[in-house]
Amino acid sequence: MLALPPTSVLFGNGLRYNFDPDRRGTAIRMAAPSSAVFAGKSKYRYDVFLSFRGEDTRHSFTVHLYDALRRKGINAFIDDKKLGKGERISPTLLKAIEKSRISIIVFSRNYATSTWCLDELAHIIRCKKEKNQLVMPVFYNVDPMDVQYQRNSFGDAMAALEDRFRDDLKKVRKWRSALSEAASLPSAWLLGDGDGCGFIEKIVEDAYAMLPPKRLHCREYMVGLGPRIEMMKSLLDHSNDGICMLGIYGTGGVGKTTLAKALYNSIFYQFEGACFLFDVREVSKKYQGIVHLQQTLLSEILGEKKTKFGSADEGISRIKHRLSHKRILLVLDDVDEVEQLEKLAGGRHWFGCGSKVIITTRNKQLLVVCNVEKTYEMKRLDDHDSLELFCWHAFRLSQPPKGYEKMSKRVMRFAKGLPLALRVIGANLAHKNLEECRSILEQYERIPERTILDVLKISYDCLQDGAKGIFLDIACFFKEEDLESVEEKLAACDFGARFYIEVLVDKSLITVADNGNLGMHDLVQQMGREIVRQEAPSNPCKRSRLWHYKDVLKVLRENLGSSNIEGIMLDPPQQEEVEWSGMAFEKMSNLRILVVRNSQFSTNPKYLPSSLRLLDWAGYPSTILPPDFSPKKLVYIKLSGSLFRLEEPFKRFECVTYMNFSHCKFITEVPDMSQFQNLRRLLFTRCRNLIKVHDSVGSLSKLVELNLSVCSSLTSFPREINMASLQKLHLSYCRSLDYFPCIVGKMDALRTIYAEGTAIKELPPSIGNLPRLGSLAISTHKSIRELPSCLFTLQNLSRLNLSGIQPPSIKSLMKLMQESQPVISCSNLEALNLENCCLTHEDLHLALRCFWNVQKLILSGSNFVSLPECIKECANLQTLVLNNCKRLRDIPELPSKLENIEAEDCTSLTTESLGHLWSQVLSSLLYTRFLLLF
Repeated sequence: MLALPPTSVLFGNGLRYNFDPDRRGTAIRMAAPSSAVFAGKSKYRYDVFLSFRGEDTRHSFTVHLYDALRRKGINAFIDDKKLGKGERISPTLLKAIEKSRISIIVFSRNYATSTWCLDELAHIIRCKKEKNQLVMPVFYNVDPMDVQYQRNSFGDAMAALEDRFRDDLKKVRKWRSALSEAASLPSAWLLGDGDGCGFIEKIVEDAYAMLPPKRLHCREYMVGLGPRIEMMKSLLDHSNDGICMLGIYGTGGVGKTTLAKALYNSIFYQFEGACFLFDVREVSKKYQGIVHLQQTLLSEILGEKKTKFGSADEGISRIKHRLSHKRILLVLDDVDEVEQLEKLAGGRHWFGCGSKVIITTRNKQLLVVCNVEKTYEMKRLDDHDSLELFCWHAFRLSQPPKGYEKMSKRVMRFAKGLPLALRVIGANLAHKNLEECRSILEQYERIPERTILDVLKISYDCLQDGAKGIFLDIACFFKEEDLESVEEKLAACDFGARFYIEVLVDKSLITVADNGNLGMHDLVQQMGREIVRQEAPSNPCKRSRLWHYKDVLKVLRENLGSSNIEGIMLDPPQQEEVEWSGMAFEKMSNLRILVVRNSQFSTNPKYLPSSLRLLDWAGYPSTILPPDFSPKKLVYIKLSGSLFRLEEPFKRFECVTYMNFSHCKFITEVPDMSQFQNLRRLLFTRCRNLIKVHDSVGSLSKLVELNLSVCSSLTSFPREINMASLQKLHLSYCRSLDYFPCIVGKMDALRTIYAEGTAIKELPPSIGNLPRLGSLAISTHKSIRELPSCLFTLQNLSRLNLSGIQPPSIKSLMKLMQESQPVISCSNLEALNLENCCLTHEDLHLALRCFWNVQKLILSGSNFVSLPECIKECANLQTLVLNNCKRLRDIPELPSKLENIEAEDCTSLTTESLGHLWSQVLSSLLYTRFLLLF
């Protein structure tokens, strides 16, 4: 038996791999190179490569597309050279294609007349096949069918090329094939003459969504940051091999977070893990806020689901244990207390050598107390950069247009170099004529001291009443919440939420982050809350909105209140006992919004105002709602973790679109819901005593999501469902449910079904009535008798989890599929989970023949002794999981695109097999994220 020595190989991409074949149970993981060299440089140099016919679109469409990509922070490559006749495509250009994540091909009328363009196209298609790169075709005044079948101008061009290259028709055939393949791709854009500007933004957003999520979204116009970023890099580079801590300090609104994000985007790929924790100061004030931040830190850096733990001390221990050998980048944004830093990055031994921790704060003294050795003061913009930043937001130009020069300089005097003020004022003056601008500027000039809050308030004063209401609701209650959820909540208040949210984004008063959350600068939020406070400075019960928990507790305990109050949020940082009479809401006849969390009440509410549109009361203390509560316009109700029983007067809420009764242990039955025809979301997650769901739920035509996960007592569910709008169905871990409903008619909207851990015995043939089903997870603790073959006729099915399905069902299904080929198509299946299906070698051979196009394959807990040789024919396989395959002895030649293997607790693997596997790693530098667990 060959004995292999411990091996350490430094690949060309800067990642070190350590291998010791005699250490069973240890991990072969990426280890950072010495700190003298940056680790893990990206294999991509560009985000986007632009392929186009210069004479057709260089000075029209393509240059605008390129500029829009760059403004979005997308690193795009464009070839600016003008080509002469006979020039061949250069190796530099081919390398640029290979080093790009996405290629955008602009097909114009004369595209095919250029052999340069055709060579580019052929290489792009080759990279798509071999490197799994993404391709976006754009048809600019061109019929896609002309490109695909080479008709009209494309047919003429290709005929001319065949005549020109009579001695090399193989090259022409390659070009024809590339044209056909590119034109048939699904991610295509079709543009007409007048479509340029609007479509460019949509194309840019589409490309941005395809890029890896690590890159943070930065503002559209960032001025004056280049030299500052280089200074930051210099400070970080000249640190020692241990942890370098860099503090960025300055006043609010000066751009500390923007600088930190831009710096993060420019260096994150150099580390084994990276995390940007936003709004540390604000999040820390919430219940278990520090714990939440610690969980997020571990989740982001390790790429795992959020780890759960109960205390900050436990979080400190987890961070030190999991990250002490990892070279990481961590940004802590807006830190204002020493304790926050101590519990998130409290010691230099917490992280691996070469790690960088960047802190933004308004408090310079905090950096001194915490011994942060490198600091940088974020100063206000100079006059030149101030003018440019204002002009970008006001005019979409780098300089003021003719006639606006003096007005622009007046704005600079108000803003005093503060980027936040320049953005908000610029957005407020956008699309205004000179007279309108002068009128608004007079309002700024009336402010005696011109504090930043006063400057920001002018933008608020210019809003329509509806937008003002939305703005104040977000500032007081909904900052950092998911945009879709906020729209749903605010729609309940008859404000035209979507339109006004777009207005607020245009005015730079709110932002929408990449993850869909609403953002608001804390100074803007402070301005909004100050507007509400000034409604009645010394009397909270006369204000329109109450959000500070001490004010709310005073109103509830002392039975105060008035018709002025429109919204209340009680969310104390620690559990509060509320001693009250239950009648505090009686005087609040205009209350629209009521949000209660983390509070325990001494008695049940005896009165709730019927004016409520949104009721969100976690831990609602009663089994019923007050008898006189009859809200005609209640749209959103969430009583999670409460004593509520879902009984009368429940049936009075005919306008409701959202219901969430998750974690309600006293709910045993979902009653007749036939009158709730406006309902869009219905959630009963973890209602462990829920037994029956009324049949009427199966015919709610507007329902988008139905979630009954972990309702472990559920036995009765609608036998038939016909729900035209349903997109998500969650039945996971309903352990007592032994049947799946029959699909009546086509349900075109349904994309996702989760039904793991149930007792379901079979899937009905009507599953074929879900033509757009993309993800199905069905596993059971009992044997499924039958899996219908129609399951695999679903053209959009891309993720399939059959874990735990026993061999008889799998074997009969595989055999049926083999006999039915090529009628049954599984070509779009990307991820397949066959964990604990006890597959034999024969079963797996059939499975691989059927699922040849799969990219991720989970075979953990199988009984085979060796992997079939045909696995190498799975050309797109990138991830293979073989954990707990205790009989596995041999691993054959693997596909060339494979990046990850997990084989933990495969106790029968021989040293020869490990050596053979390692030789495959050494022979291919295509592996960029190879992970082995033995």
